[in-house]
Amino acid sequence: MKRKIPEVITEEELIKILKATTNKKKRLAYMLGFYQCMRVSEVIKLTKEDCFLTENYIRIKQGKGNKDRDLVVIKPLLLKENEIKLAVKSLPIGTTDRALQYSFKRIAKKVLGKDLHFHTLRHSGATWLLNKKRWDIRHVQKFLGHSKIQTTEIYTHVGGGDLINLEWGG
Repeated sequence: MKRKIPEVITEEELIKILKATTNKKKRLAYMLGFYQCMRVSEVIKLTKEDCFLTENYIRIKQGKGNKDRDLVVIKPLLLKENEIKLAVKSLPIGTTDRALQYSFKRIAKKVLGKDLHFHTLRHSGATWLLNKKRWDIRHVQKFLGHSKIQTTEIYTHVGGGDLINLEWGG
């Protein structure tokens, strides 16, 4: 059975979406989906008590498979520290997973002209960590909370630009 490769967006496309999103909680949700590679259910359940910004981590409780995991806060989130701190104080996001998925789908269509799902943010974030931040696939696996490396491999995509930028040994 052939698998369809999930669509991903770049960080630049995410920034366009964030700029067009006026609701601060939704903007935070989209950033968490991309930079923290969080699932929509994890974003919805997140509370301010789960965010330890001075220690630089977020605790995911009872994620998929009822697993807990700690996520280091990725640097782009810290670059907008005051905005993040204000948004975190207002957690939880205060919407349903379906409503958040729908709002992301709508804004992605409006801004990028693409039919995307909230889970696209998770795939895109994993790809960004590998290709742009040069994380090792084992680190990405742990960050995503996968028990099998094969699952993580589904989340990672190499674009043509990434191949062009490789240095070939000779």
